[in-house]
Amino acid sequence: MKIGVLGTGMVGRSIATKVADLGHDVMMGSRTADNEAAAEWAAAAGSGASPGTFADAAAHGEIVFNCTAGVGSLEALALAGPKNLAGKTLIDVSNPLDFSQGMPPSLFVSSTDSLAEQIQRAFPEARVVKALNMVNHEVMVEPSKVPGDHDLFICGNDDSAKKEAVALLESFGWPAERIQDLGDISGARGMEAYLLLWLRFWSAYGTGHLNIRVLR
Repeated sequence: MKIGVLGTGMVGRSIATKVADLGHDVMMGSRTADNEAAAEWAAAAGSGASPGTFADAAAHGEIVFNCTAGVGSLEALALAGPKNLAGKTLIDVSNPLDFSQGMPPSLFVSSTDSLAEQIQRAFPEARVVKALNMVNHEVMVEPSKVPGDHDLFICGNDDSAKKEAVALLESFGWPAERIQDLGDISGARGMEAYLLLWLRFWSAYGTGHLNIRVLR
C-alpha cells in the first residue's frame, strides 16, 4: 500500500519507519522537497521510502497520516491540497496543544470543538479518522512497550475509513479487541483533551511508556 506521512518530527518518523518496515511504499512530506530531516529518514529507511512536499506525500498516499504539530496542521493540510486528500482516509494524530505560555500546555480549541473536527470541516472530502494521539510516539508503533492490555481509541464519521485505519493499526500490533471506537469525529474532543491528563501522568511517572485501559 502507498502511505503518505505528513510531518518530520518524532511522531512522523516513528510512523513512517513502522509502515516502511511493514513493506509499504512510504513518502514523508514536509514544506519543501529538499527537507534535510525527510531526506535523512528516507536514506535510512530503505528502498520503499522517499521524501517529498506535503502535496507530494498526500498525492502519493492511499492512506495519509497527519503527524504535523497541531498548531500548524490546518496550514500543512492546505499545502497538501484538498484534491490530494479527497476520498482518502486521513489519520489525524495531531493534538491542539498551545505552548505559548510554556509548560504545561493548554488547548487552543474549546470543549465544543476539536482540531480533528476543524480538519474535517476544512477538508470535507477527506475521510478523517482520529487515532494514536493519546499515546507516546514509541507506543503508537509498538504497543508492547506498555505491559499488559491497554486501549487505543479512534473516532470518525466514515465507517469504511475507520475499518481501513483499524486494519493498519492491527498491523502495528494493536489487538482488534483493544481498539475502541468512540463514534463520530466529535469523539476527538475527549481524545484531544485527554492530553492534558496524559502530560500530568508523564510528569508524575517519569515515562511516556504508559496508557490506559477501560474496565467495564
